[in-house]
Amino acid sequence: MTIGKSSGTKDLTVGRPIGLILGFSLPVLLGMLFQQFYSIVDTVIVGKIIGVDALAAVGSIGPVCFLIIGFCMGICSGFAIPVAQRFGAKDDSGLRRFVANSIWLSAGFAIVTTIVVCILARQILIWMSTPENIFEDAYLYMLILFLGIPVTFLYNLTSGIIRSLGDSKTPVYFLLMSSFINVGLDLLFIAGFHTGVEGAAIATVVSQLISGISCLIFMIRRYPILHMQQGEMKFDKHYAATLCNMGIPMGLQYSITAIGSVILQTAVNGLGSDAVASMTAANRINGFIVCPFDAMGSTMATYGGQNVGAKKLQRVKDGLYQCILLGAIYSVIALGILFLFANQLLMIFLDASETVIMSNARYVLIVQGAFYFSLALVNIVRFMIQGMGFSKFAILAGVFEMIARTFAGFILVPAFGFQAVAFASPIAWVLADAFLLPAFFHVYHVLERVFSGETKVEEARIHRWH
Repeated sequence: MTIGKSSGTKDLTVGRPIGLILGFSLPVLLGMLFQQFYSIVDTVIVGKIIGVDALAAVGSIGPVCFLIIGFCMGICSGFAIPVAQRFGAKDDSGLRRFVANSIWLSAGFAIVTTIVVCILARQILIWMSTPENIFEDAYLYMLILFLGIPVTFLYNLTSGIIRSLGDSKTPVYFLLMSSFINVGLDLLFIAGFHTGVEGAAIATVVSQLISGISCLIFMIRRYPILHMQQGEMKFDKHYAATLCNMGIPMGLQYSITAIGSVILQTAVNGLGSDAVASMTAANRINGFIVCPFDAMGSTMATYGGQNVGAKKLQRVKDGLYQCILLGAIYSVIALGILFLFANQLLMIFLDASETVIMSNARYVLIVQGAFYFSLALVNIVRFMIQGMGFSKFAILAGVFEMIARTFAGFILVPAFGFQAVAFASPIAWVLADAFLLPAFFHVYHVLERVFSGETKVEEARIHRWH
């Protein structure tokens, strides 16, 4: 049976690449903006109602949360790639078997990860030299988020599968709904019940749970191609191995990148709570501004997966070039926005009287904004390579980012103070690009030879990198 358009899916292997990329990425972008909206609402309410120390507490655990939560998100993103490839190849049964095995694997990863990180949570904060005045709030906030790891798997797996079928709109609708729930719960817990930072964490977990359940129900009802046939739901070690070969490297890529961020955050923690608050405010604004780059990356993973599954390599290259052009245009626009309005944006989180924090945060934003095109390349090229099936290259790119941030944390920040913090991520992006650009052309030519019939040697090389 061939996958039909009536199922609500979207085939990215036909049509003008630029139109498909924009049409797919805009809903993804909207969803990411709402995810950042979660984070911004938490930060505004925590900073304005509870205080600067609470803001610093929430910000101080950002890198370690990204290390763990990013690992979970990366695994789910990797699991969606074989689904996209089977969709492009019009292999319905193989698609369903990959979906089924991704469910089994996600459940196992969720249970193990939750247990391990909850046990280690307090010790992690000690290793990071978290300032004493924000330690307990940081621990409580982080512990609640870690207890919600199964919810993170639920939402990211279901939304990833939906997007792999070409539907980038549906997950956004549920995120929009849960965003309003998150705002209401934040205000209820913190302003109403005076719960402190734990209220913000609970609101985040509950709202994501709602969006995850909504995606699951929709996926079951909407897509007939996902209705399992006899024997397709059972665990299969071969399908599971393929999923792990895609998912684990992508998860590790997030985590390896985050290790450098944790080391950098440890160095920032050593500069005091004002420095932590400055980075927290800057990171919140930066996270919002760079959402289009993340959306482009997510789009390239699905676009690349479907077109490689359909063996349409020229469309892969055309789509990559056109997406890079979009990234360049937005990079210029984003830098202009930060240059003109950074102070106004930071006042969402900070009071004008906090001049030192404001000045430091603005400096970070302007320096990073000047290197946004490098970040655009990192996201676009890395996710395209992953969609093409070479997920282990993502680990190597992550290693370059980790080295750069580690160097900044151990060498630059102790030597030059807070000003050096701003250059850590730009250095990481440039180093990653130096690896990723040649890597894309390498994997492109490998697939070119495979699809032209020179399969034996090249297929062995592909399996080595899968």
